[in-house]
Amino acid sequence: MSAAYMIDDSARREDADVWFALPSGFVPLPLHELAAAARDAAQAEGPLIGLGPVLRLAQLLLEAGAVHCCLGLHADDEGGGGPLLSLFTLARRDTYWAPRSVLAGRAAAGVEGAEHIETLDLPCGPASLVQTRLREPAELGLGAPNGLLQVTAYVPCLDGRRIAILSLATAAVEHAEHYRDLLRDIAGTVSFEDPLPELSDDVTDED
Repeated sequence: MSAAYMIDDSARREDADVWFALPSGFVPLPLHELAAAARDAAQAEGPLIGLGPVLRLAQLLLEAGAVHCCLGLHADDEGGGGPLLSLFTLARRDTYWAPRSVLAGRAAAGVEGAEHIETLDLPCGPASLVQTRLREPAELGLGAPNGLLQVTAYVPCLDGRRIAILSLATAAVEHAEHYRDLLRDIAGTVSFEDPLPELSDDVTDED
């Protein structure tokens, strides 16, 4: 049985240098547009009224170097079926050259307060995965008394001079293992070579 994937326009951009696939339940957020609205109070009126936390979040993500962001909405199959919200981000970091396995290990070792660290052997090469617990930024007002769970995969690029940083953040800290599994699956789809030339423009099939 094959699975169908929708291809985002960003995957066709000439400056694209990292590709990945997300499972169903994730919706892209227009970071630059939201951040612009947050900087311009006039744009934040009307249809954006009440989205203050989202606008501020977009600003924070851009300042942290995020280049792609998606909102995840999934049902809590183990807790009554209520909604579980998460945020997926992709960022890139330049670094001095080193073997890719060294870069992955160094990135993980540099994370303060890590609750879980593991190495990954992905189709695209070595990587590392780190779980941490964050305090909710006060300006977001999400009401997360247990803080935020963040799971991050550090995937060195082929040239050994950049690292792709994939992160999942959620207030559902009790589902840490599931979110680690989810991010491992996403990281496993990462490619630094364009996988699309021989695929259709709309939907791709994989066995």
